[in-house]
Amino acid sequence: MSNPRLTRRTLLGSTLALAVPLPKQGPGEGLGGGPGGSGGEVPSLWREFTRTPFTHPQIPYIGRAGARRHPRRPLVLDVRRYGAVADGTTDSAPAINRAIAAAGRAGGGTVLIPPGTFRIDDVIRVGHSGVVLRGAGSGRTKLYATKNLTELIGVYGSRYGGDKSSWSWAGGLIWLAPTARWDSLVAAIRAKAWPFEGWTGNKRDEWRQLTTIEPARQGAWTVRVADASQLRPGELVLLRLADDTGHTLLEHMAGGGPGPEAYYWDDKTKLLSYVPYEWPVRIANVHGHKVTLERPLPLDIRPEWSPQFTTHVEELTGAGVEGLTLEAVETPQQPHLLDKGYNGVVLQCAYDCWVDDVTVRHVDNGFGLVAASACTLRGTTVAGRGSHHPYFCREGSHDNLVEDFTIEERTVPAPANTQLHGINVEGLSSYNVWSRGDMRMGTFDSHRGLPFANVRTDITVNNDGRHGGDANAGPLFGARFTHWNIRVTNGRAGLMKIDQLAPYSATVGLNTVTEFDQIDVPDFTGDLHARLELYGTTGVVRPRNLYEAQRKL
Repeated sequence: MSNPRLTRRTLLGSTLALAVPLPKQGPGEGLGGGPGGSGGEVPSLWREFTRTPFTHPQIPYIGRAGARRHPRRPLVLDVRRYGAVADGTTDSAPAINRAIAAAGRAGGGTVLIPPGTFRIDDVIRVGHSGVVLRGAGSGRTKLYATKNLTELIGVYGSRYGGDKSSWSWAGGLIWLAPTARWDSLVAAIRAKAWPFEGWTGNKRDEWRQLTTIEPARQGAWTVRVADASQLRPGELVLLRLADDTGHTLLEHMAGGGPGPEAYYWDDKTKLLSYVPYEWPVRIANVHGHKVTLERPLPLDIRPEWSPQFTTHVEELTGAGVEGLTLEAVETPQQPHLLDKGYNGVVLQCAYDCWVDDVTVRHVDNGFGLVAASACTLRGTTVAGRGSHHPYFCREGSHDNLVEDFTIEERTVPAPANTQLHGINVEGLSSYNVWSRGDMRMGTFDSHRGLPFANVRTDITVNNDGRHGGDANAGPLFGARFTHWNIRVTNGRAGLMKIDQLAPYSATVGLNTVTEFDQIDVPDFTGDLHARLELYGTTGVVRPRNLYEAQRKL
């Protein structure tokens, strides 16, 4: 997708380029984003960032977010050869899944769905790396889904108790996940043994240590390990960091200092269940005890956090869904947290995967990233009767890119007792980007669970949604959240202007907003070390798009 194939030469070249300060420029000169790159103002934060791109205290380095390009397999399979019929009435799910399975057995390939409407009465499952499900375009190929995940798989309760439905934040009618991981999740749900959903299995114990890691600083590309004998270039490993009894890891995620140190962490049981922090990353090079990574370290590595590289469940990589609309049978939106699972497209335990030119309509939840990393959603749209989570990003999802996205205005009034969030992030998810968005409803839903180092940039939003999150999930924001060039059409401040909410954050290029509706107070006391620049402007900040500017450096 957007990132070039990584080599040591490009890695070192980009590192050196970013380490060199840019020459002084006039407002907008050479920074792109507007006609001729001129007519704007360059905030001091941008100049600071170019000098310390991997360690800036308020702005995260997200220049490598998203999937890389992958060579396509020559195999092409047409679902009609397997029995799919574009008549809108024949159940074509078995045929589509047979074609996907055949591509998987062949080591990858493209599964074509021609123009027309194909009814599906089951989940469409992409479970093998290198398999791409491709329609003829979101305006030409439609999958019409008649059943929800409760009907197809079963009731899915919450591992945290209560009567909530986990289909309110998990699972999709198009579900990209490794076959073995999907099978284990479904088996656990049907056994009512509500699982963890991440990289290390239903009970978080399906891993083994590869090696311990010596101390290093956030932003480093190379680390030193005790034993590199089990590490290979190109291999995906998990960086695993555990917390200590003083919760210094959580304090570090929040930026450190008196505020996070004074925060009471011990009763935040839901937040504590997300730790250890697990960050998937590919190894770029191994030389002796030195290991170079394809992305810089997201956090410091300290001995008290037992840093190690570990194994994980087999990943899904190089897989995608392109050029189609998934439309669910239109039913009323369910009361909050009781969704039945008319959900759209979900990527789970996926790395370097993508969704491109896909629309979902009449869904409970639109596009999901669940323990997914380095994935790209491009040209996606959520439409129809209204959704609980148009986009959700949770369970330790990192380094993902959502760009050129649209949340359309709902076509029917919201039923009583329902909830609208927006672009969600939670559960220690970090270094994710939402770029070039048109949000005609919803909000920037930081959903507690201490997400940190996430960016929203170049987005127009009618800010009428509300964030969620249980109190025992902890803070709304960790450190290094950045809102850059945001246009709020209804003037509501909540979750847009975050200089008084998020520690070590940056709000840059936001039009004037005021507090009304849901009003939050900061989780941390004292000086938040937050920055606010070019407030009261719209489209003036240069560069206009923080992600694109970091990519160009």
